[in-house]
Amino acid sequence: MKHVSEDYGQRCRFDAFCKAVIRNGARTYLRDMSRRQKHEIRFSSLSQTETDKLCKSDEYPRDSIVFTACGYFLYIKNEELAEEFDRLPELEQQILILHCVPAFSDGEIGRFVGLSRSAVQRHRTKYLKELRKRLERDENNA
Repeated sequence: MKHVSEDYGQRCRFDAFCKAVIRNGARTYLRDMSRRQKHEIRFSSLSQTETDKLCKSDEYPRDSIVFTACGYFLYIKNEELAEEFDRLPELEQQILILHCVPAFSDGEIGRFVGLSRSAVQRHRTKYLKELRKRLERDENNA
């Protein structure tokens, strides 16, 4: 007959506990990986437009043409757009800068330039359409 040491039962319980911890840890890991796979995709499967959204390149003011109005700066990289924007009267430039940069409402812009809200809205829509037409015309001529 074999002699069984006194701590044999304790070792068996400890071994069983360790196996349960490892087994439950593995289950938790596999469950978490399954959840992740539902929400993650590989970079290689992203389209070019989606990839471009993930990266950012440095932009420096010296690479742009700067227009100012009421202490706000509008940086335009496109030279054609900057030339067309420069041809606009100063009031219209101010309205468009205040609309684009701090995204003021027409009423707030009107307080800056001394016009009513409806006048600002008319000027803004008119000159945005005019800019768009000029750029499309230049693009078609090129």
